[in-house]
Amino acid sequence: MTAATVGAYEAKTHLPALLARVEAGETVTITRHGHPVAKLVPISDVRMSDAEWEALLARRSTTKVLNPGETMRDLIHEGHRV
Repeated sequence: MTAATVGAYEAKTHLPALLARVEAGETVTITRHGHPVAKLVPISDVRMSDAEWEALLARRSTTKVLNPGETMRDLIHEGHRV
């Protein structure tokens, strides 16, 4: 797999071409003022470690989920009552 680095402006103006490169297996690092800020990788390369999965599941178990018909405003109001 090859890798490329592009600036944020180039990424913005050439996103379709960058996505085609990523689909072909290339990884693209996006920089802002020369500092890496993001990475485009083929979806097949994305894997979570066991520790990442455990952290995600732990956070999910403590996160409030909206019920049907409930809004974020309802949750905020509920938080003020506590």
